[in-house]
Amino acid sequence: MVTSAERANRLFLVLAAFFVSNALLAEFIGVKIFALEDTLGVAPFEWNLFGQNGSLNFTAGTLVWPIVFVMTDVINEFFGKRGVRFISWLAVALISYGFVFAYLAISLAPASWWVGVAADQGVPDYQAAFAAVFGQGLWTIGGSLVAFLIGQLVDVSVFHRIRRATGERMVWLRATGSTAVSQLFDSLIVLWIAFVLGPQQWPTSLWLAVASMNYGYKMACAIALIPLIYLVRRLITLWLGPGQAAELRAAAARG
Repeated sequence: MVTSAERANRLFLVLAAFFVSNALLAEFIGVKIFALEDTLGVAPFEWNLFGQNGSLNFTAGTLVWPIVFVMTDVINEFFGKRGVRFISWLAVALISYGFVFAYLAISLAPASWWVGVAADQGVPDYQAAFAAVFGQGLWTIGGSLVAFLIGQLVDVSVFHRIRRATGERMVWLRATGSTAVSQLFDSLIVLWIAFVLGPQQWPTSLWLAVASMNYGYKMACAIALIPLIYLVRRLITLWLGPGQAAELRAAAARG
């Protein structure tokens, strides 16, 4: 028979594994930039911000980052600051671990037959393609990890400030409110380190324009996913039972 403590431990294990998997996946697929309008088959939206203009282009990592936001809020809800901080540091460590081995894999001498194996698919040099996809620049990796960690630490702090003010009411407010503040930091920091401090030396106007577009996209996703937060919360309560779910939320609120 599964005890209540075992149920809570299994829940945290599943949430942490899903959180880290999505964070790691977002980092590796984030090298691809996609055009939102072309993907949706609509006319380009020519935004104009800070004297810069362009279409809606985002990294492929934005497909899964919203899930990370949801997981952060759910873990905040049931396991509090300690839970979120633990999985955030764990995610940073495992992402760094993944990039180390990606670079080691790039440095391995490729088999001569393998280099041209995908030439008929339009990839004349498989080694160059592999290095381009998995060998993200150190500025990009550093910016992403620093922004992710700061964003998570800000998120957990804001989440619990709102929780103390509202109690068990208005789950949507603490979820979207914490995301609104944390993702502002994340959006500004990652681009500043990767493209302003980095070799590309973006002007301030471009940095602010692109960061604003990314922030707007993240907030739109956060608002759209509010029903999912309530659904996951409900499913967890069914799994744990109302009594234990309430106990975990109360303990999380106390810190």
